[in-house]
Amino acid sequence: MREPSGAPVRGMGDDGLVAVPELAPRRTFGGIVAVWVLAALIAIAVGIFSAPDWRAAWLGVGLGGCLIAAFAVQLWTGRAAGFTERVAAGVLGAALVMGVISLGFGLAALVPG
Repeated sequence: MREPSGAPVRGMGDDGLVAVPELAPRRTFGGIVAVWVLAALIAIAVGIFSAPDWRAAWLGVGLGGCLIAAFAVQLWTGRAAGFTERVAAGVLGAALVMGVISLGFGLAALVPG
């Protein structure tokens, strides 16, 4: 696109489109918390349905699923800025959530009942 004088319009790329900054960026904290909630649900399901000898293995599989979910959620938001930090926050939080819940199941296994 060109101005009436024939000079190219400032701010335009080669494709003729103007780059517009994001005025109100989408909130990304909800995607991180969604991965944490998924981790809690997976950890509870593993604690209830798996044998005590296999809980650690299944928690590892569940954490791998949370990693894939964190990537998918952050790709779905469509924001490139801070992508790695958001995925890391989602996976680290998921690991902490699963660790706390598995600690609870481990302590419950020690109590005679």
